[in-house]
Amino acid sequence: MPPTDASTDAGTAPYITAGSDTGPGADTEDTLDLRLPDELLAFFAEKAEEAKGEVAGGAKAEAAGGAAERAERNSGGRNTVGTAQAAAPGTAWPAPVAPAGGDLLDRVGDWGPTATAAGVFHLVPVHLDRDLPLISRWMNDPAVAAFWELSGPGTATEDHLRAQLGGDGRSVPCLGVLDGTPMSYWEIYRADLDPLARHYPARLHDTGIHLLIGGVANRGRGLGTTLLRAVSDLVLDRRPSCARVIAEPDLRNIPSVSAFLSAGFRFSAEVELPDKKAALMVRDRALRDLL
Repeated sequence: MPPTDASTDAGTAPYITAGSDTGPGADTEDTLDLRLPDELLAFFAEKAEEAKGEVAGGAKAEAAGGAAERAERNSGGRNTVGTAQAAAPGTAWPAPVAPAGGDLLDRVGDWGPTATAAGVFHLVPVHLDRDLPLISRWMNDPAVAAFWELSGPGTATEDHLRAQLGGDGRSVPCLGVLDGTPMSYWEIYRADLDPLARHYPARLHDTGIHLLIGGVANRGRGLGTTLLRAVSDLVLDRRPSCARVIAEPDLRNIPSVSAFLSAGFRFSAEVELPDKKAALMVRDRALRDLL
């Protein structure tokens, strides 16, 4: 799952990688889950049926897309922006509907490089044939294995990557390439569409981050903090619909929690997940220039 610092050196040939929209975020304060009167809900339903009867031709397709997006937001106990109720534990998690003309994470592969104090950094989506040996080597470092639990001679790492690469795009595994050299592993994911949303008051388009620093030489010198701030800035810049970046490092992973705090995240809550006790870390769009 999500440590921030951990694994062996990224001693591979340099990668040659190719190369934003900002927008106002939603309110970042947690809100109550309000229940509207049944009469008012019935009135809305009646008006919605009337509106559906009036659309035709191309407008029908547009209305269908809007209805699908609303169904995605409201299904399975997930609520629209402005509510704080997450799905109850054990609730079946429905498949999301990709927005028309885009994907669930606004094309992470097209975000391009960004300048940081440590050098030029680029998120490059994983290609299994090319990247599996390196990522497996990192995952088998004992410092990493203690938190990610993807080590061993079997196919745990490969299975983990294949599940994301063959999924619907709600999680995109990436290599972090610094000045042309891959040195970290990232997962950018839709936290509001992840099982994590059952354990905190998720909001539409919440975007999560998992990070693994690959090389031992790159740990313990503040690089994780620098890159976490850079990547969370990328998320907020390239995903104008996202108001918050979410992370849930293991509470035992003190270097990871500290790195998130130093990168402008705030500690929101302690959450009990199926495989760990986590620190819920949040970076709010509204506070990004203050923390």
